[in-house]
Amino acid sequence: MRSDKVKKGLERVPHRTLLYATGIPAAEMNKPFIGVATSFTDIIPGHIGMRELERFIEKGVHTGGGYPFFFGIPGICDGIAMGHSGMYYSLPSRDLIADMIETIANAHQFDGLVLLTNCDKITPGMLMAAARVNVPSIVVTAGPMHSGNLRGRRLSLVNDTFEAIGKYQKGLIGDSELQSLEMCACPGAGSCQGMYTANTMACVTESIGMSLSFCATALAISSEKKRIAFESGRRVVELVKDDIKPRDIMTRQAFENAMRVDTALGGSTNTVLHIPAIANDAGVPLPIATFDSLSKTTPHIANMLPGGEHYLEDLHYAGGIPAVMKSLVSLLYNTSTVSGKDIHSIAEAAVIVDEEVIRPLDKAHHAEGGIAILSGTLAPAGAVIKQSAVVEGMMRFEGTAKVFDSEEEAMAAILKGNIVPGDVVVIRYEGPKGGPGMREMLSCTATIAGMGLSESVALITDGRFSGGTRGPCVGHISPEAMEGGVIAVIEDGDRISIDIPARKLDLLLSQDEINERLKNWQPRPAKITTGYLSRYAKMVTSAATGAIMKT
Repeated sequence: MRSDKVKKGLERVPHRTLLYATGIPAAEMNKPFIGVATSFTDIIPGHIGMRELERFIEKGVHTGGGYPFFFGIPGICDGIAMGHSGMYYSLPSRDLIADMIETIANAHQFDGLVLLTNCDKITPGMLMAAARVNVPSIVVTAGPMHSGNLRGRRLSLVNDTFEAIGKYQKGLIGDSELQSLEMCACPGAGSCQGMYTANTMACVTESIGMSLSFCATALAISSEKKRIAFESGRRVVELVKDDIKPRDIMTRQAFENAMRVDTALGGSTNTVLHIPAIANDAGVPLPIATFDSLSKTTPHIANMLPGGEHYLEDLHYAGGIPAVMKSLVSLLYNTSTVSGKDIHSIAEAAVIVDEEVIRPLDKAHHAEGGIAILSGTLAPAGAVIKQSAVVEGMMRFEGTAKVFDSEEEAMAAILKGNIVPGDVVVIRYEGPKGGPGMREMLSCTATIAGMGLSESVALITDGRFSGGTRGPCVGHISPEAMEGGVIAVIEDGDRISIDIPARKLDLLLSQDEINERLKNWQPRPAKITTGYLSRYAKMVTSAATGAIMKT
C-alpha cells in the first residue's frame, strides 16, 4: 500500500509513534489509510450539513475495511462574496483547494481519498486534486437545498433575491415582500436550488463517473444522501484494493459525456472554466471549442432554473442524472465510474419518471444544448454564453456600448436607471488577470433581469457569470482587457453585434480602426499588488484555457 511509506519498516518507528498518538489502534495499522477532505464550514449553506455526512463516510470506510483520517479544506460562498471585493477570491480559491489536497494527500501518503464538497469552486478544486494526485478517489457532493416557499409559491436564491433587488428598485415590490423573500428563499442546508454552478458541477461530477448514482441530486437534508455518503466511504476502500484511479475514469470520453449532460441541462457557464482545468490535471487536452461542437449536437432536454422552471428536487424526483443519461444514451460513450458500473448500464437501469422534467430527445426544449462559444472581432480567442437562458428575440442583438471599468461602476449605473433598452453593458478589467480573479457579475445581471430589461439589454464582460445568470450575457471574453484584448478599446457609443446562432461577437468597427485603438492602448497598473491575489494575477492564464495556473 502507498501508506506503507509512512508506517512500515524499522526507520518508521517515529512515524508509527506519531500515528499511535492520534489514537489509531495497532490492529488498524495494516488497513488502507483513507484521507477524507471535508469542506465543512458554518458560513456556506451548502456545507453546514456536512458534519452528519462525515459520520456516514467514516462508518462506510470502517465497514469497507479502511481507516479514515479527516482533514479540512476551506470554502467560499459565492453568494455571500458576490458584488464586492470578496469575489476576487472565489475563482483563485479553486486552485488553492487543489494545491491543499495535493499537499496533504502526498505528505501523508494516503492510499485513497474521499472528497466531501458541494459549492462552486470547491468541487472543481477537489476534482483537480483527484486528477493530479491520482490515488483511488470518490467524490461526495453534499446535495441541493430544498426550494423555499412563500404563500404557496416556490422560491430560489437567484430568481427571488438577487433579481428582487431590481424589482424593488423599480417599485414592483415593497419592503414587506422583500423581507419575506429574504427570510424564505433559502430554507436550510444545501446548494442553491437551480442549475447554478454548484449543482451543475455536482451533475458534471456524477456524469464523469467520480461520484455514485443520484449523488448530484439527492437533497442535502435527505436520508438518501446519508446512505450515499456511507456507500461512498465503503466503496473507496474497494477502489484502493482494485487500484482504480481517477485517471482511469476521467478520460477524454468521460469528459465529453459530462459536457453533453451539462449542456443538455442548460448548466452554468462556469463549467467552461472548470472542466478544461480538471482535464488539464488529468493530462487530457480539452479546448473550449469542444463545448460548442458537443452543444450543437446535444438537445436541451431539461428546463432548469434560472432560465427555466424546474428545481433540482424536480430533477431528482424525475430520475436524476441516471435518467438524464438514459435520454442521452445514444450520444454517450460507455465509460467506467467509481461505482464499478459503466455509463450505459446505469442509463439502462434508470427510470424517467417525469418526461416533462427530463424530456426525450425528440421533444427537447431546444435542438442545441445550453452552452455556446462565440468568437469574432471582439473575442478572437472566444467567449461564452448560456444560450438556453436567452429568449428567442435576443438570440441576435445589436446595441450601443456603455462601458465600465469595474463591476461596481456598472452596478451604480444600473441602479440609477442609466441603462435603457438597446444598450450593451460592457464590464471590463474583471478577467482572470485584470480582476484579478474573474469576478461573477450576478449582481448586475440579476438586477437587469429584475428591472425587466433582460429582453432588451445585453451585457458582455471579460469576467464571468454565476450559474444563476439569465439573458443575453456574454462572459469570458478573451483576450481580456488586462492583456490588451479588443474589449479594452471599446468606447461609449460603439455598436456591438451578438449573433448566437452564428456564434459571432463583433465590435462593429473596421479592422483598421480597431488596430489603431489597440496601438494607442496602454496597460493598466495592477489593482492588487500584495498577497495571494497578486501572485495569482501573475500566474493565471486566459479564461480560454480554463484560467489554469502557469507551471
